[in-house]
Amino acid sequence: MPVTLTNRERAHLKARAHALEPVVHIGHGGVTDAVIAEVDRALTAHGLVKVRAGAAERDERAEILETLCARTDAAKVQTVGKVMVLWRPQPEDQKRQQGDKQD
Repeated sequence: MPVTLTNRERAHLKARAHALEPVVHIGHGGVTDAVIAEVDRALTAHGLVKVRAGAAERDERAEILETLCARTDAAKVQTVGKVMVLWRPQPEDQKRQQGDKQD
């Protein structure tokens, strides 16, 4: 299920992502199952990650971002040049949100 963000949430995540370094680098091989697995692992561990698509052109980077978001159930936070920021709620975040809705 794709995650959607409000403008306020997106701005907060952009501020948090500013100090991060890219944890996944996508090379000439493009989006492979190994890349998807690594992005999924990073999102599970951190929730907010930067991904660098070094070899791709602008249109290819847009496709890479859409593929990553679709296959990892993440939300696009921001794209600056070759660096993309992705966010996915961590399991404790989801439990906290569900608890807030029930109160």
